Amino acid sequence: MSLFDVIHSLDLQTFDWCLKRKHRQLFVGLSRWISRTADGHLYAITGIICIALAQWQLVKVLSLGFVLERSAYFILKNKLKRNRPQQTIPGFQSVIQPSDQFSFPSGHTSAAFLMAGIIGALFTFVIVPLVIWATWVGISRVMLGVHFPTDSLAGAALGFTISQLSLSLIVF
Repeated sequence: MSLFDVIHSLDLQTFDWCLKRKHRQLFVGLSRWISRTADGHLYAITGIICIALAQWQLVKVLSLGFVLERSAYFILKNKLKRNRPQQTIPGFQSVIQPSDQFSFPSGHTSAAFLMAGIIGALFTFVIVPLVIWATWVGISRVMLGVHFPTDSLAGAALGFTISQLSLSLIVF
């Protein structure tokens, strides 16, 4: 059994455990709302506010971060082509319809951790709530049945890594 087989098996077990929780329906409603916060609207609003306030360095680091993150996300997703839970688990139906075909990494989670990493580094008083929010975005994608846990973990690692790279490349 290869390492990827072992990881996939653990992923399936963790996914199954999440979906069998007693209060799952409560989490599904909350997960829909949390997932929507990472659809991109708040990122655009943040960019517009930064432009309106003439925060040009922040606009640069956010723009660079999103260009790098979206590029890496797109390349990984289309190179690795990991099927979503709905295509992998017979009879399983996700709660929502995903926006694209493949599962790895979670784009919602990577974008959330990118924002949390950049905004949190510059405005340290909001880092804890931002990291909590980004973590819940990742969890919500699993609870909605559109990602396996490792998809969200990879998305978190990707987003945070690119946030730190972007911050190191743009001088404040």
